Amino acid sequence: MSEVAKRTVAGAIILLLMPLLVWFSGWHWQPGGNNSFLKAMYWITETVSAPWGIITCVILSGWFLWCLRFRLKPAIGLFILISAAIVFGQGIKSTIKNQVQEPRPFVMWLESTHHVDEKYFYSLPRKERSALVKEQLQDQTVIPAWLRKHWQAETGFAFPSGHTLFAASWALLAVGLLWSRRHYKTVAVLMVWALGVMASRLLLGMHWPRDLVMAVAIAWLLVTIACWLAQRWFGPLTIPPQEQQEITKRGHEE
Repeated sequence: MSEVAKRTVAGAIILLLMPLLVWFSGWHWQPGGNNSFLKAMYWITETVSAPWGIITCVILSGWFLWCLRFRLKPAIGLFILISAAIVFGQGIKSTIKNQVQEPRPFVMWLESTHHVDEKYFYSLPRKERSALVKEQLQDQTVIPAWLRKHWQAETGFAFPSGHTLFAASWALLAVGLLWSRRHYKTVAVLMVWALGVMASRLLLGMHWPRDLVMAVAIAWLLVTIACWLAQRWFGPLTIPPQEQQEITKRGHEE
């Protein structure tokens, strides 16, 4: 497990670099920018949003099981644990959100430009928050229509980021389990995807950098615990020497 933990720590550090740099740079979100680029960021964030996040889970689960086919039983057990960890993580996220009650950046922008008090905003039921966002932005030309609809659907609190928690969990799982099996392309793609999701949450006015940092920390903890339990219950998740030799002979699978 120590090797898996070392890899996930390294992966978490890589994921943390971007939000930490943004945080310490003093960058603050403001509306506007290249619409095509922001729309691309929106579609990246949608890979985690319902219902597309469920499809993402199914696809990644199938791919991971294929990559771990040499030890299918522990792989299946691992994903049962990971599923429980993701659900548990979302529960932790929701609990923290309700305790901290940090407003989203776009809500603070509404307060400064449209005089919508953030405390009043969050005192409303979710449907009324959505209606208020729609009402305030119906004549707004700076905010594109697709982003207005996204804001109307995302009126909860900011800290920590559930989207980041989801994406970082999958990326760290890839780092912990697939790197040793030489699925380098899968690891790289998922790390870039996770960073893209994190960046999209900042650029769309949904989160502050600290929200992402906390989400990555929670994801690392959950993935590490899940891997530890899987190894304890199902045996080593790393490749036995004879299987490593077989993979070397067969070459890269991807």
